[in-house]
Amino acid sequence: MEENTAIRSLLALAQTVRLRAFRALVVAGPEGTTPGALSQALDVPATSLSFHLKELANAGLVTQERQGRNLIYRAAFDQMNGLMVYLTENCCRGAPCAVVDGPSACEC
Repeated sequence: MEENTAIRSLLALAQTVRLRAFRALVVAGPEGTTPGALSQALDVPATSLSFHLKELANAGLVTQERQGRNLIYRAAFDQMNGLMVYLTENCCRGAPCAVVDGPSACEC
């Protein structure tokens, strides 16, 4: 991942509603969800949510697909994983990290 792409992703996530929406889409998994269901789950007005979903889509963190009359939003797991790799690629001074259970992703 290029630095500018990582910055764009981090900027998109640096807002409460967008971070909550992205996390909800990650939980929804590959099936995704509709903006209406997401709006209700997050208790965010649909018009506001639409703006935030557009920002996440512009950063490449979510995708949108039309299914009949509905739009389905999904987390872009490849982009999310790429960002995680970018952020941790020099973890532990380049040595392989031991995976641990709990809040930390690795242990040096």
